Amino acid sequence: MSLKDTYDFPGEACDQGQGHCESAQGPRAISFAKTNIPQTLIRSLKRAGWGLGLGFECSNPTYGQTLNPLNLKKTSGGSSAGEAVLLAESGSILGMGTDTGGSIRIPASFCGVHGLRTTGSRLRHSLMVVVGYTGVASAIKGKKSVSTVAGPMARDVESLALCLRALLSEDMHRLDPTVPRMPFREEVYTSNQPLRIGYYESDGYTQPSPSMARAVQLTCWLLQDAGHQVIPFSVPRTAYAIKHLLVGGLFADGGATFLEKLEGDIVDPTIKGLVKLLRLPDPIKGFLSWILKYIYPRTSQQFEELRGVGTPKKLWEQHTAVEEYQQEFIAKWRSLDLDVLLAPALAPALCAGCFPKSSECQSYSSLYNVLDFPVGVVPVATVTPQDEEELVFYKGYYGDSSDKHFPEVVSGSVGLPVAAQCIALPWEDELCLWFMKEVDTLVKNQRGPK
Repeated sequence: MSLKDTYDFPGEACDQGQGHCESAQGPRAISFAKTNIPQTLIRSLKRAGWGLGLGFECSNPTYGQTLNPLNLKKTSGGSSAGEAVLLAESGSILGMGTDTGGSIRIPASFCGVHGLRTTGSRLRHSLMVVVGYTGVASAIKGKKSVSTVAGPMARDVESLALCLRALLSEDMHRLDPTVPRMPFREEVYTSNQPLRIGYYESDGYTQPSPSMARAVQLTCWLLQDAGHQVIPFSVPRTAYAIKHLLVGGLFADGGATFLEKLEGDIVDPTIKGLVKLLRLPDPIKGFLSWILKYIYPRTSQQFEELRGVGTPKKLWEQHTAVEEYQQEFIAKWRSLDLDVLLAPALAPALCAGCFPKSSECQSYSSLYNVLDFPVGVVPVATVTPQDEEELVFYKGYYGDSSDKHFPEVVSGSVGLPVAAQCIALPWEDELCLWFMKEVDTLVKNQRGPK
């Protein structure tokens, strides 16, 4: 199997080496390659005019930029982009990535492979014991509101399940007492019971591209035809979740830890904008937030959150706000008696280097890092000429720079993959995988044999 370069093996640097992976006396694997990542794993958060946000480039001063193998004018995403590219080109059959704001799902979506963000504590610490590595290199450790999660990536759902079967072994809790005693539940993954499936085409924050909306519509039709129930769902307070909880959680210290990691290092061009922004004095950030409040409200809130929380009390309040939002979302889910949820995945791949022009489209993936739900991506369609034509009608919801440039950054994508997200409640990773398998099977049967 291949590993994202953040996985450190004993005695080896973070940018090279092989390692031996095993789960006690269970299945074994050999890691034969480590794959490219962005510098610091902050996927090129840059500045273009006043458009700011987490980005989807994979570039670092050592190995340079990783492009999309399906179209070299497009980005491969970030930050597990090296894994997605290797899998897309059949260079690996199974890989491990990490996901903080969509870092498994965005590259998988852009490159047409499968990926799973697991529930936060299901693999986070236990994977260190089981596969024998010393940890995951991270630019920002200690954050609690938004955690970095390990997860598998592959060319099919069954390979993802195979990986979790091996890792979530019977003796997992003995190897690592910090994880729950919860081996892989085969009976859930192999179930054939009809599901109540919530779905939405838009999160109310970023207007989906025509291909994103069509992918959800197509998948809903296939699921209904297979005997499942589909129920409309609306996401509560997306802007609050993305700006206050996600960005506020990632940069609760005002970016001090991030800047400390870069001391004396070469800074990749893709993150220079972020570095300059974080180095602005707090009063300047506050002033910019104030003057932009009624012109570009999303950017205004971003400036405010990048100032940090300020005090321990404010940090605890931020943690509480995340917990309250999780419960609000779960309550809405349960009020509809849902089993799982279907949502768009950001698609198609953005043009390489274009992300700063439309920086707010991350919301479809990042929301579930705040919620800490297991979520996977499955390729379900490809961009059609009609999807491209319909981009001329795209307006967005805020009318800011990000909305205005979004059609430009996703154009020129005919034939590129479009994925959907399959989501379950926390600790229901096996149900999430089964839902992914059902969607994958229905889509492949609808396409017919190659």
